[in-house]
Amino acid sequence: MVSVDQIRKAQRAEGTASILAIGTANPPSYFDQSKFPDIYFNMTNSQHMTELKKKMQRMCDKTMIKKRHMYVTNEFVKENPYLREYSMPSLDARQDKAAILISELGKEAANKAIEEWGQPKSKITHLICCTTMGAFLPGIDYRIVKLLGLDLSIKRIMLYQQGCNGGGTVLRIAKDLAENNKGARVLIVVSEVTLVGMHGPSETDVDVLVSHSLFGDGSAALIVGADPVPSVENPIFELVSTAPILLPDSPEAISGAIRESGLLIHIGKEVPQLIANNIEKRLIEVFKPLGISDWNSIFWAAHPGGPAILDQIQAKLSLNPEKLRATRHVLGEYGNMSSVTVLFVLDEMRKKSAKDGLKTTGEGLEWGVLFGFGPGLTIETLVLHSVNVA
Repeated sequence: MVSVDQIRKAQRAEGTASILAIGTANPPSYFDQSKFPDIYFNMTNSQHMTELKKKMQRMCDKTMIKKRHMYVTNEFVKENPYLREYSMPSLDARQDKAAILISELGKEAANKAIEEWGQPKSKITHLICCTTMGAFLPGIDYRIVKLLGLDLSIKRIMLYQQGCNGGGTVLRIAKDLAENNKGARVLIVVSEVTLVGMHGPSETDVDVLVSHSLFGDGSAALIVGADPVPSVENPIFELVSTAPILLPDSPEAISGAIRESGLLIHIGKEVPQLIANNIEKRLIEVFKPLGISDWNSIFWAAHPGGPAILDQIQAKLSLNPEKLRATRHVLGEYGNMSSVTVLFVLDEMRKKSAKDGLKTTGEGLEWGVLFGFGPGLTIETLVLHSVNVA
């Protein structure tokens, strides 16, 4: 009879892709979340909308966010006054700014990942770039190639408008590339800036207040490859399996659109319950082959869309509070950075595991899960295997 351990070992056959390095970056400026409504209504010249400001204050207080890094400061808005308005045609100006800032922030994160990896840039064979906040020709991938001085023949993939599931999506694609192209080393660069979706308040559009209470700017970069070179490359997590799904009949639960006035985002009140009601099905599907059914026995890297999502997941699955520690920490320190956020969670988890002297990168545990939640409603699920560090 084949044992569970044998089955699990088979799941991690030679050639399984691993994350070999992670780098992160944020703008230097940040806001105290508790003071953000004052700042926001001041920078948009909307101090007279006192009831709306009180409403935003209640939203910010419920997010469990402590601070958010953003390029959009008071000085930035003074230089770009169209950001004060609720619906001013300004897409050209927003895109021009975003193209530069998304690329520069991505470059910073990528340089950190490459430095940690410790190998020459010439060994990078593939590049995946992802951003929700802008679309350009040539794309951010082109800009990253030029900024980093990568080989002009590098194989590029550019993803736009993925939303908050994008962190899981890029890992799924990188896994396929690394495992099906011998010797491949995939650089992932995910970068988001909120200025494309910055708007003044509106009495009739609560979505503006919701998005401005949650989102921040950030970038994450990773190196992914199979068969790490011993004593040269140091794997952080193995990417064992992936399982994306669209939940039926939920296309408008999370949605967005680029309009003349910039990016508009809608996050429905039903989102936390939709995710909570479907998450165990995803866990059963991906962990049944491994003989795992105790969700407290694995480590968790979930996209922190907001505290309501995390609270309902925790309650639905009877998770111990520490299971979502890394996710809640990133939400508190950075806010929701869309596709970038869950990659910050992985970085936080491996660093805290090392700091605490735990035996693996996954909080001392062997197996774990990464979840991305985004438009559609889309759920990206990845099974992770941690690496021994002690």
